[in-house]
Amino acid sequence: MTKPGIDLSQLKSGAKSKTLADQANWKAFAVASGYGYFTLQTQDTGDVPVRMFLTEGLLASAEDNLYRQIVNATRFPGVKLVVITPDVHYGYGVPVGCVILTDAENGAVAMGPVGYDIGCGMMSARSEVAADKATPDQKLKFNRAVMERVQMGSGGKSERLGSLSHAEFNNLVRGGAEYYVEKYGAVFDRSRAERHRIPVDDEWEIPLGGKGRPERGMDQLGSLGGGNHFIELQRSEMTGTLFVQVHTGSRGFGHGLATNYFELAREERPNSVTDIDLGYFTPESCHYRDYLNAVAAGGNYAILNRLIIFEQVAEAFREVFRADLELIYEISHNLVQKERHPEFGDVWVHRKGATRAFPGGHPSLKGTYWEESGHPVLIPGSNKDYSYILRPLEGAVKSAFSVNHGAGRKLSRGQATRTLSQRHVDDQYAAAGILVNLDGRVPLDEAAPAYKSSEEVLRAVTEAGLAEVEHQLWPLASLKGVEERKRDRKRRDKGRNPTEKHY
Repeated sequence: MTKPGIDLSQLKSGAKSKTLADQANWKAFAVASGYGYFTLQTQDTGDVPVRMFLTEGLLASAEDNLYRQIVNATRFPGVKLVVITPDVHYGYGVPVGCVILTDAENGAVAMGPVGYDIGCGMMSARSEVAADKATPDQKLKFNRAVMERVQMGSGGKSERLGSLSHAEFNNLVRGGAEYYVEKYGAVFDRSRAERHRIPVDDEWEIPLGGKGRPERGMDQLGSLGGGNHFIELQRSEMTGTLFVQVHTGSRGFGHGLATNYFELAREERPNSVTDIDLGYFTPESCHYRDYLNAVAAGGNYAILNRLIIFEQVAEAFREVFRADLELIYEISHNLVQKERHPEFGDVWVHRKGATRAFPGGHPSLKGTYWEESGHPVLIPGSNKDYSYILRPLEGAVKSAFSVNHGAGRKLSRGQATRTLSQRHVDDQYAAAGILVNLDGRVPLDEAAPAYKSSEEVLRAVTEAGLAEVEHQLWPLASLKGVEERKRDRKRRDKGRNPTEKHY
């Protein structure tokens, strides 16, 4: 519940925010529970339980200013639990790498813990092709074949569907994978998606226009985007075969929806909601149900985006390696969904940079392919570190059936760009045999030194009994949108010799 007498506006992330009582020594209040997590209770968090699934090293290295955002997470109306995952780092208002449970009947649906990239998530696929077939020349061919089919960067457009009509776009974001498969056919098995479709109320209308302009997404289905989104060719250390992972979300559509509903939240509570960090709706708000519909539509878009990209990547893989890719799983990590927790009852589960982890026997998996085994969880590292496919265990109940969504940043984008040497980073990737895009030039803000060790982050998960490792995956070739080099890409790549240093 919200602590009496405290205005949420006092807790925003800006420098002028009210000083917190235990800011200076908050880590001293972290107590090992004996169950794989630290508890945190301070004057500022009040009675809301906070569970931090961190190793001692990860706790020691956590940013000091993270505390304010942990406190923010405890202050939304109706909060029952806050979980901090081991990839946690400073975000907008609440940490990236947190899970917030609010009461399903009377609690808030919070916007910051969903964020701008509604439904962002992962897709993973496997093959029977031996990893040694990914020679330098084949990696270059694969990256080029993917780039011919999937546009990258923030301005990327759809190669597969083009610009959609309003009516057809509405059908897709409401019908999700169910509608797409029926209308367009598909090479993937949609039972391998975490969700086929998130229901959207018939009467809800997409809030087109406005400050956010969600219609930007109408010609972007099947494009990657920029930032930390990627497509990666990988080697499984368990099978010695080639895998592919994709990380992307809801593009301009999700961003536009979040922007427009944030503006509505600010209009509704002008004195407390000044940043998306603290935007929320409670059941009495006329926008409460509408925002949930927006999250559902944005989630459907993101699911479709990943599945369409899978189809395009599978075509490229078949062209280069003469073999098929099999979809393993598709899963989201920026959503709010209603779930029942055995300890906290019916709750809204906000996963901000956190991934659902239902083990075998979970009621929500009944009748699915994963009923007995639990569904896969896809955890990317940096593009010069291990990624993982996990299988949830019964212990995941402690973390609200959630685990981290990646390795987590340890350098901000600005810090990475200012402090890392382009030549040194490029040389390290070349020595490791990892091809980035077509020229081997690594975006510094997305380079390995900007991220935590995925092995250390994973250790916090396995030692807490939340999940176990099924596949450990090493990157061989990485694709990322790089805005500042987009115009010159064709000219620069033309005539490249695949035996050059960075191939």
